[in-house]
Order: sequence, then structure tokens, then C-alpha cells
Amino acid sequence: MFKSHPKGLLSAALANMGERFGFYIMMAILTLFISAKFGLSETTTGYIYSAFYASIYVLALVGGLIADRTRNYKRTILWGLILMAVGYFIIAIPTPTPVPSLPLYLGLTCAGLLVIAFGNGLFKGNLQALVGQMYDKQEYKDYIIAKYGLDSNGKPKDMRDAGFQLFYMFINIGGFFAPFIAIAVRNWWLKHNGFDYNAQLPELCHKFLANPGAMNTEQMASLQTYSSEVMLNGNTVSDLTAFSNQYLDVFNKGFHFAFFATIFAILISLVIYVTNKNKFPDTAANKATKENGGKVEKAEITMAATEIKQRIYALFAVFGVVIFFWFSFHQNGYSLTYFARDYINLDVINFDLGFTSIKGAEIFQSVNPFFVVVLTPVIMWFFGSLKKKGKEPSTPRKIGIGMGIAAFAYIFMLTVSMALPDKSTLATMSAANMDAMKLTPWVMVGMYFILTCAELFISPLGLSFVSKVAPPHLQGLMQGAWLAATAVGNLLLFIGGILYTSVPLWTCWMVFAIACGLSMLAMLSMVKWLERVAK
Repeated sequence: MFKSHPKGLLSAALANMGERFGFYIMMAILTLFISAKFGLSETTTGYIYSAFYASIYVLALVGGLIADRTRNYKRTILWGLILMAVGYFIIAIPTPTPVPSLPLYLGLTCAGLLVIAFGNGLFKGNLQALVGQMYDKQEYKDYIIAKYGLDSNGKPKDMRDAGFQLFYMFINIGGFFAPFIAIAVRNWWLKHNGFDYNAQLPELCHKFLANPGAMNTEQMASLQTYSSEVMLNGNTVSDLTAFSNQYLDVFNKGFHFAFFATIFAILISLVIYVTNKNKFPDTAANKATKENGGKVEKAEITMAATEIKQRIYALFAVFGVVIFFWFSFHQNGYSLTYFARDYINLDVINFDLGFTSIKGAEIFQSVNPFFVVVLTPVIMWFFGSLKKKGKEPSTPRKIGIGMGIAAFAYIFMLTVSMALPDKSTLATMSAANMDAMKLTPWVMVGMYFILTCAELFISPLGLSFVSKVAPPHLQGLMQGAWLAATAVGNLLLFIGGILYTSVPLWTCWMVFAIACGLSMLAMLSMVKWLERVAK
């Protein structure tokens, strides 16, 4: 699989896989944790989620600047791993629920998320830049020329797209297992304390403790029904106040313990990275210098200023388009997760392991990385077959096609949601009626299958495009800018929560379908210009 690729690619992929394993444990449960821990609405949770997800990618721009200025990508990446471990530890510390002081404990959680975001900013974009530098080394180019000769354009065989697809696939191997770990730890702690899992109970418990009189008849009946159902000893709950306090505390301590698993994953990534760092390019030690009057200066950039400008313009044009993909795609951890919690029959995917069970809306977070791992070889083979026939689309055209596939994913969601009640109506429905209207889990599987196909046309190939087009002295900065564009899309994620809670479901998904469709048209209109620049 890694044949003909740089020797350091596998090590970089494994280091990234460990870090992503920890990251996706956190992301699988983050919005549900914030809602269940602090009793916040989906909309308010969305503001925190959007700000955190955006800061991850904004700070990647800062991380790129630091690495480009110091020319020490390896050390910057190492500090990123260390900071992420510290941030995970902050949010993993078990604290009581309901919280005695909302500003204090929510502030502590947000501080931990900020440390994670800064560590991620130092790590993520710079590791991607390091992978791109592997393909730029003259030693590797000479190896490819010796093995394959030159192509019809007189250039070495381009393995970069395939390399980034493999790198991206390994990210998602970690992402596939992460939600199962998060769910298993949380549900183990519930079972250890005599409770079963119920997705609706945290919200109902918070409402009851805040103001029982504000709850309608259906909500009180649902709380009574669900509270008795989750008691593993079969007892009927008579004191709803005591039950609500205890269930919320146990439920959220399970989340805290799940966050400890992220620290373990980061430490594995750290060991892999440190033991293999000699395989990675060392721009700090090998940067070109020349002696001039006793002073050491950086070698001049030989690329013409006009070409540098054209490359930067092209990159920012692509960045502008993919903003709308990430705005839509990262609803998977937000409005799509709430949709799974509220409208999908989770009882049919309850895997009882004895000591714990795998049940919860978070489980769908594993579907996307599963399809990434399964579909990556298929798509690589597909593109390889087209390349042999001289019909492979250019990277910009692939990105445009991916935007169209993403639009189709939300058209699918629009269609299946036409007959469903909106979120506000759920509060007036009995537990029996809510259960009766729930959809099969295959709806979410189908949605993530289509969305993953779009992702594979956009994300790994976007990384490859940035690596290929970015001026040599701006590699880290441009990888950071790619992530900053992602940040802008993530900053808009809260809109998904507003739509999810205030308009009919089909209207919510229609907004994302339109955003992706218009982005596809914009990207395809620029293809010929982008192809010229990439050459």
C-alpha cells in the first residue's frame, strides 16, 4: 500500500492516527456532553461548539506561521501533542453535575478546549506540511524517476494525491474506533451505578430541576416513564428530584472518564512520533543558507513574484469554496447528532457486552470514518484506472464534483425528513408517539455514506492541492490557511442548530444542499484557471 511512497509517510500516518483517535473520542461526545453537563440548549451548545471547532483551524494558521518562521516543524508538532494532552486532562477531571457554579465549571471546560485547540493548531497543519515536504525532497524525486522514468510532460510520476489519500485513510482508522470507546466508557459507568442509557433523560432532568412547573404533562410523563425504565434493579422512581440529580451526575462522570481515553491515545501518538522523527524532513537542519561577508542568510526564493501571487490567489479561491463544505460536513457532530438522538430508533443498535453496552447517538460518528477506510482504496483504484486511460479529472475538478455529492447528501436528508415533526413539536408528544415516529438507523448510514464520498473528493485532495501549489517558503502558512478556511466554515456551524430548532427539518437540510450546490458551480467555473496554476 505504501510502496513507492516516502519512507516517513507510514510513521506520520500512524502518529496522526493516534492523535485523531483521541480527538474523535472527544468530538463524538462533545455536543451531547455540553448539553447534558450544563443543561444548555442545542442552540447555546452550538455557539460553544462552533467557536471551539473554528479555533482549532484558526490556530492552525498560527501554528503554520510559527513553523515557517522557525523552520522547525518537528518541534512545533511535538509541542502540539503535549498541549493537547494537557487540554484533555483539564476537561477529563470529574466535576459534579448539576454544576454548583455554571460560569466556573463551564469556563474550566472552555479553557481546556482552548488548550486543545492551540495544541491542535501546532500539530495538524504542520504534520500535513511535513508530509508534503517528503514528496518535494530531491532524493525521493530521483528515486521515482529511476523507478518509473518521466511522464509525457517530462516530469516524475505524481504520487502526492495517492499519498495524502493514504494519510487521510489512517486518520479515519482511529476515528472509526473512537466513538465506540466513548460510548462504552460512558455506558459502563452508568451500568456500574445501576442505570441504563437513555438519550432523552439528561434534558428532561435538567428541565425538572430548573423548574418543574414549566414542564408540560407530556414531558412529566416521559420523565417518569424513562426514569423507571433505566433502573436496572427494576424499581419505580418515586423521588424525581433525587433521581435527576443522581442520573445527571453519573451520566456526566461517564463522559469525563471517556475523556481520559483521549489522553492515552495522545501518549501513543507521542511515542510513535518521537521514535520515528528521524524519518521526517528536517527543514531546521537542512534549510539552504549561504555565506556573505561573515553573515548567514536564507537562500533566495527563485520563484517569480507574479507566479507566487497567482498561486496564492488560486489557493484562496479554493479556500473560499470549501468553507461551505465544512459548514455542511461538520454538522455531523452537531445538528446531525441531535437528529440521530431525537429521530432515530437507537434501541435496535444496542450491543450488550456484559460489563457495558454500545448504545447512543454517538455511535453514528463511527460510520463516516468506517466508510473513509473502506472507500479510500476503491476511489484510489478508480482514479488510477482513469489515469491510465488519460481521463483522470484534475484535483480542482474532483473538488467540484465532491461539492455536488455533498449537496446530494442533504437532498437525501431533506427527502427522509419531509414527514417528520419539527423539534419544537417533540415537546408536546408522548413517549409512545415519539418512539413510533422514529426512523431506522440506516437513514444515518446512508447519509454518511454519501457525505463520505464527497469528503474523499475534497479533503485529502485539497491537502494535496495546497501542498502542490503553495510556494515553497509558505508551505506551513498555506496549510494553516486551508485549515483557517475550515475554521470559517466551522464558525458558521451554530446556524445548523438555529435551523434545527426553529424551522421544519426539511428546510434545515435544504439550506445545506443549496450551499453545497452553489459551491460546486463556483468551483467548476474556476477549474481551467486552477489547472493552469497547478501546472
